[in-house]
Amino acid sequence: MKIGSTQIVETFAEAFGMRYCRVIVTAHDRYWLEAATRELCGYGSSVIACDAEVGVERWLSPDQSPDGRVGVSILAFGFSTEALGKAITNRIGQCVMTCASTAAFDGLPAGEERVPLGKQLRYFGDGFQKSKVIAGRRYWRIPVMDGEFLCEESLGVAKGVAGGNILIQGVDLPTTLDAAKRGVQAIDELADAITPFPAGVARSGSKVGSRYKGLRASTADPYCPTLRSRVESQVVDGANCVLEIVIDGATEAAVAAAMKASINAAAGPGVLAISAGNYGGKLGKFHFHLHELLS
Repeated sequence: MKIGSTQIVETFAEAFGMRYCRVIVTAHDRYWLEAATRELCGYGSSVIACDAEVGVERWLSPDQSPDGRVGVSILAFGFSTEALGKAITNRIGQCVMTCASTAAFDGLPAGEERVPLGKQLRYFGDGFQKSKVIAGRRYWRIPVMDGEFLCEESLGVAKGVAGGNILIQGVDLPTTLDAAKRGVQAIDELADAITPFPAGVARSGSKVGSRYKGLRASTADPYCPTLRSRVESQVVDGANCVLEIVIDGATEAAVAAAMKASINAAAGPGVLAISAGNYGGKLGKFHFHLHELLS
């Protein structure tokens, strides 16, 4: 199968079930909103080492946000509800409550489970915090030096899918970077999906395990162009750069739609092949076959 001159390899991406929550952050203007977002999403690329996988789902105009200010919808993924709850509370407390003018709201009120947010952060108010129930939802007002930090008492948590991916193989670094940008930008237009790596792109694709004891993951040597003569390489002839777009989504359908949009956007001159990473189907129950996505 080809899209123009780009070969679509007959393979599949293997993804995993995870828990996710949606946080809506608002601020006085875009400057402060972006500052909070950078901090909140930082060090949130992979749960191989990070406490959560975190990224921007979409930016919100004032008429779309809970308090009539500019906002952002952020998705955070973790292996368990407990681990996700701890991670997101720490991140909101350190990265959003500290940022001038911000507020935090639950973007998943119908979630199957709940984790505390304001219920824990309220103690920072040292007894001066106040709560109020509006339309059945409890909010906490925590005094801070620019006024009050408003946040919802808890966040909804639901089952999601993490680890959808595509591997873009290009003739050189500039061509592959441009293709990866196009692929990420196509996903940015969709709801219910994030690309948690820096600018949505990972150059250090990984495999399970290592020759070094205790290391959970190591470089995906079949996709390293410099190792093509030393390993069973999956890099196609003529390709000198491989970049990966990893996708987490609220549903299996959301990941599939994001992968399809990304493949179509990334394909083009100088992109010799688009493939995907998997573990032989043994580790993740969600399998996204590239040819089926595009058929």
